[in-house]
Amino acid sequence: MKKRTLLASLALTAVLAACGKSEPVATAQAPAAPAPAAVTKIVVGLDDNFPPMGFRDEKNELVGFDIDMAKEASKRLGMEVEFKPIDWSAKEAELNGKRIDVLWNGLTILESRKQHIAFTDPYMANRQIIIVKAGSDIKDKAGLAGKVIGVQESSSAVDAMKKEEEVFKTFKEFKQFGDNITALMDLEAGRLDAVVVDEVVGRFHVAKKADTYTVLEDNFGTEDYGVGFRKEDTELLGKVNQALKDMKADGAAAEISKKWFGENIVK
Repeated sequence: MKKRTLLASLALTAVLAACGKSEPVATAQAPAAPAPAAVTKIVVGLDDNFPPMGFRDEKNELVGFDIDMAKEASKRLGMEVEFKPIDWSAKEAELNGKRIDVLWNGLTILESRKQHIAFTDPYMANRQIIIVKAGSDIKDKAGLAGKVIGVQESSSAVDAMKKEEEVFKTFKEFKQFGDNITALMDLEAGRLDAVVVDEVVGRFHVAKKADTYTVLEDNFGTEDYGVGFRKEDTELLGKVNQALKDMKADGAAAEISKKWFGENIVK
């Protein structure tokens, strides 16, 4: 009897000991962060009144040098491209507000812009030229003293002129316009004495009215064009930059340049 009681006690003790063992608790794993969606479409912001870089033809379709460059680069990257006309004076807000993905429209690489925009390598060099009416007595920058000068608002021409303070402060008046075409119309009408503009744009218009305008030899300096991105979009910038390099290497960029400028001016 005592033996059976002892065995029963031992069995009960074993059961209780087993019940007291702590089992490992499975730790819930946090779900992995989803991978960022692959970019399949690029929205290009541009000034649609900036020939020959980007403008509307007689059918109201967007055409131009930068339009063709963006289309070719996007095709190589397997991406769709959409062109979205914007207020060029608000270009940085449009870009960083994510209403567009890139700025591709004769955008000058400036140190001041690098604070807010990331750029590709330069793909074209450009000068800020001075256009006057044919027969004007203005022959150089010094001749702009006491004159009314026109320029597109928020364009790199504004920065280029202000950089040459000794010349800039001699102007009688400095008028800014929504686009270069309006400024050139005011020059032709005699309301301006000169217009300062990107060479690629100015030469395009002067060629159409060679008897109306004259381009001075003097200018407000040379600058580079690049494609602008949000600073955080490093992957997309890298892909587009490589596409541009490939286009230069295999001659595609040269062909687009010859189509719009009659020669290869791609840098």
